[in-house]
Amino acid sequence: MHPEAHRISDALATIHVPQPTVPTVPQAQSALADLEKLLRPLWTSGQGQRPNGLTKSLERRLTWMEYFLRAYVDSGAWTAAANKTAMFIGRGIYISRKLREWSTAFILDHKDLLLSKYGVSWTKLRINDKDLKSELVTHFQSLGKYVTAAAIIDYLAQPGVMWRYGLRKKISLATVEQWMAGCGFRWTVAHKGQYVDGHERGDVVAFRQNKFLPSWYALELRMWNWQVVEGKVVEEHPQAPGDSQHTVVVWFHDKSTFYAHDRRKKRWVHASETPTPQPKGEGLSLMVADFVSADYGWLRSPDGTKSARILFHPGKGRDGYFSNNETIRHVEKAMAILEKHYYPNEDHVFISDNAPTHMKRPEDSLSAQNMPKGCREWGVDVPVRDAGGQAVVGPNGKVLTTKARIANGSFEDGTLQEFYWPAGHQYAGKFKGMVQILTERGFDVVGLRAQCKQCEPSVTTCFCRRILFNQPDFINVETVLESTCRARGFHVIFLPKFHCELNLIEQCWGYAKQIYRCYPPSSKESKLEANVIKALDSVPLDSMRK
Repeated sequence: MHPEAHRISDALATIHVPQPTVPTVPQAQSALADLEKLLRPLWTSGQGQRPNGLTKSLERRLTWMEYFLRAYVDSGAWTAAANKTAMFIGRGIYISRKLREWSTAFILDHKDLLLSKYGVSWTKLRINDKDLKSELVTHFQSLGKYVTAAAIIDYLAQPGVMWRYGLRKKISLATVEQWMAGCGFRWTVAHKGQYVDGHERGDVVAFRQNKFLPSWYALELRMWNWQVVEGKVVEEHPQAPGDSQHTVVVWFHDKSTFYAHDRRKKRWVHASETPTPQPKGEGLSLMVADFVSADYGWLRSPDGTKSARILFHPGKGRDGYFSNNETIRHVEKAMAILEKHYYPNEDHVFISDNAPTHMKRPEDSLSAQNMPKGCREWGVDVPVRDAGGQAVVGPNGKVLTTKARIANGSFEDGTLQEFYWPAGHQYAGKFKGMVQILTERGFDVVGLRAQCKQCEPSVTTCFCRRILFNQPDFINVETVLESTCRARGFHVIFLPKFHCELNLIEQCWGYAKQIYRCYPPSSKESKLEANVIKALDSVPLDSMRK
């Protein structure tokens, strides 16, 4: 035995704590039975143990008392059993004495459990005090989002607070963290919600109220709707005003990118697990563009042989970038599926977000942005295209451009307004200029500047360019996407900017990525594609309808 152990053993053997009355062995046996129920309570059925609800400190001390009383029942020697137990648990003279004090109190009254130094039962946390908990929660709310344990320590150290709750000293950081957990707080990464940047910007509100909502409400009565009733998705028939009108099916369009190394971060990790090397960065990417509706799910033919889905490998040296040209080809692919007598008794509407690639107008469309004020040679830059319609790239890697006439405008009555002087005029072929165009429309622009940077946005007649900006023919220029769809009998509705939460397909991307992140990681492009397709096809139709 170690010399120090000999010394402790000898010291314990010589201890003699005066005891007025030493409990009897039968009393100790009765106390042991109650300790057994406290430490290892059974379910009411009598089968299996249930949690004892004790704090760690109380459970440890009651366990020591159990060791001590068993030793006492076996030996019949009160003090020697306490000394032996103290040595067994690696403690000294002080614990030997406390074991006898605690056990005596418990034997005399089995409801007399150990008390903390503040007089509060060890069987419950002080945070369970409703008044203290309510006051702390109120203080948490006053601190805002970023609550700190240090701020709570300072608050509880105030004399008035300490007096109210019987606190005798400043509480520790560990205790505060435990109390914060008792108030429902967890140290974790806050859940992200939808982005709301720009929701209340003036132009966004105007578009939402004056364009998007009227367009949506005009079609809503002709759409199918779904409600969740008692956990089941129930279908509601469209409320179309007449039999002559077809049911409307809205197809939401968007793109999303999946990454090869994107896997879930949280999982059950064994204590023995060590860090393992992992690839750096997000890995290969795969962009998916698709259409989805709550009526049918992903856009495809009824037999599943044709799909509107596009898999795109973005980046330099790969498929490039998903521009307006790719968007047009994608919507043409979708229209081809819908046109081929798959869905004959329905009107189909495409819902697109307000991205620049979707809102692109024809190169020669009306725009007052660079118009000159006076008459001169002027045109807009348009790409030079080859026989196949593709833009020609010069030696420097940039698209070659040439000058072309801007499209003509129209008066309020719909008649054409020529923007270039006709043949036979002294300035034949030249651009008329903003002053002449506005004069022909009945505006007095004498003395007005072409551009002014000091006027308020609400002022619409302070300079030539702003007057033209607010003309109906300049405002209502169709995008390439709109004109392409209209030519084939389809309608397009654009979502307001910053309103991704209105796009059904966003929830579908989230559902698919949750599934995708659970698949085994792989850096192979073929595996990436297979996993993405499998995840997308796993999104249930009922979830889309919810």
